[in-house]
Amino acid sequence: MKFGVSLTGMGQQPRGTNMRQSFGEIVEYVRSARDLGFDFIYQGQHYLTSPYQQLQTMPLLARLAAETGNMSIVATLLIPLHHPVDLAERIATMDVITNGRFILAAALGYRDEEYDAFAIDPRRRVSRYMECLDLMRKLWTEEKVTYSGKHFQVTDAEMVLKPIQNPHPPVWVAANSDAAIQRAANNNYSWYVNPHATYETIKRQIALYNETASTAGMESPKLLPMGRELFVHDNKEKAFQEVEPFLGGKYEAYAQWGQDKALPENESFSTSFEELARDRFIIGDPEDCVTEIEKYRSLGIDHGSFRMMWPGMDLKSGIRNMELFSSKVMPHFKE
Repeated sequence: MKFGVSLTGMGQQPRGTNMRQSFGEIVEYVRSARDLGFDFIYQGQHYLTSPYQQLQTMPLLARLAAETGNMSIVATLLIPLHHPVDLAERIATMDVITNGRFILAAALGYRDEEYDAFAIDPRRRVSRYMECLDLMRKLWTEEKVTYSGKHFQVTDAEMVLKPIQNPHPPVWVAANSDAAIQRAANNNYSWYVNPHATYETIKRQIALYNETASTAGMESPKLLPMGRELFVHDNKEKAFQEVEPFLGGKYEAYAQWGQDKALPENESFSTSFEELARDRFIIGDPEDCVTEIEKYRSLGIDHGSFRMMWPGMDLKSGIRNMELFSSKVMPHFKE
């Protein structure tokens, strides 16, 4: 099983934070992850992130590539907000910079503020999303491309810059709803399993994903990555006490943004931290964390992308979390 660390809890910081200092801490955090034996780093994308400020994904990851060693770099990008020609060239550039270690996690997005700011009708986001992915794949793999879609058109477009990875960098489809998961399976994309849903929802949706792929005559993709919140401490009670102010605050912001409205099963983030954490977050001592991760591995999860630091948490606490995970949890899955 491969393990990565999410940088979204560091790339987003409260208003007034010195972001130059925050960037320096991100560099130190990535170096620590590299030296502790993590397999990849992950960064998501949002715009207009009040009450947080966020460093933008692609320039941040391009700079961090110099610190990653052999780690892969995973970027979640809000696909419908981008033009496929521009995005295809930027992703190919990242693949060159990382020597073929770049992975795209393609997201649909759920925030009206972002769609309004880009003057894009959210009711057309799914068709824009699928066209963008389709055209990018053609640009990466074909010499000249003529494409006529509802949203994007090119004639004899020749993208000479090609990715290092053949046929192109892996594409993980970040999906919450059943319909989006079925769409990923029908188009032979790896599903990046939702970091916010409960275990029972994920278990049901993985079965749906595999069944849909089988019905469509597709082999289930070999990779099944998952995002999760994780905090480990030698003492379980102290783990909850230490992480609640930061992780709880982040989910209060998610509730304001409407992230829970994008989830199935009528889930809500407007609840107590204890209730929110149950069957959703991985928090506890090393044995608790091993047990929880094993549950997901038994479902076929083979990549775990863990957010182990959140806005406002000090760097030492975040690195200590990674160190304990690396020494007490990771070895169980690397034997």
